[in-house]
Amino acid sequence: MDLENVDAIDVHVHVEQDLHGHLSMDDELLEAAAAYFKGEPHHPTVPEIAAHYRAQRMAAVVFTVDSEMATGHPTLSNEDIAAAAAEHPDVLIPFGSVDPARGASGVRLARRLVTEHGVRGFKFHPSIQAFEPNDRRHYPLYEELQALGVPALFHTGQTGIGSGLPGGRGIKLRYSDPMLLDDVAADFPGLTIIMAHPSVPWQDAAISIAQHKANVYIDLSGWSPKYFPPQLVRAANTLLKEKVLFGSDYPLLTPERWMSDFAKLDIRDEVRRLVMKDNAVRVLGLA
Repeated sequence: MDLENVDAIDVHVHVEQDLHGHLSMDDELLEAAAAYFKGEPHHPTVPEIAAHYRAQRMAAVVFTVDSEMATGHPTLSNEDIAAAAAEHPDVLIPFGSVDPARGASGVRLARRLVTEHGVRGFKFHPSIQAFEPNDRRHYPLYEELQALGVPALFHTGQTGIGSGLPGGRGIKLRYSDPMLLDDVAADFPGLTIIMAHPSVPWQDAAISIAQHKANVYIDLSGWSPKYFPPQLVRAANTLLKEKVLFGSDYPLLTPERWMSDFAKLDIRDEVRRLVMKDNAVRVLGLA
């Protein structure tokens, strides 16, 4: 990737449809998420994502979520996503996703995705995958990621998946409390952890963890910046200026809308460049 041709790096982009027309979740969950974000369901493929970001002079981290064991819906192929992303190395950075419930087979899969398929990190969604991140049964997977030197991106806070459905379709928010990641960060100091989204209703906890643990970062995806909690804006502008990363949550929230609203925040110019690009270059090892 030629970083001179990239003005921003979006670290949070979902692949919701593969090249065969298969979707990452069932229609009810996808429609609920679209309604939560007040949009229409839109499921671009990897080549379409690449074209969208190339036109914006942006790069994007792309991934699916392996939720088959929790939801019963077949997971999109990590290998296919990595192969499709490899055809657009100027703008796409592939992450994988492995449900920790897969145990030893998941550890082997993670290793294979990195060593054989060029995956650069992993996405976890504790609420959808129904696991507590600090459950020691999952530690062998974290040990493998730490050894491989790739980051782990964890959903935190509330979620639009299941929002407005009876019982939230059984999806439990407590699994995405960022305090559960404090244990993981402490026990795996060599593992880079990115806490995705403003972590409402636990925003103060996320700020504290990112400040306390050198290996923990926050991505700003999933919310229009005009709705960011004020304490997050203050932290991003000051003590966490090198610990926060631009993320949109595309296709649910477009990078264009996110950047338009971010431009209206009272953020210092020197911090904007860090958030939009430089922090991601460092965290993802792109330099």
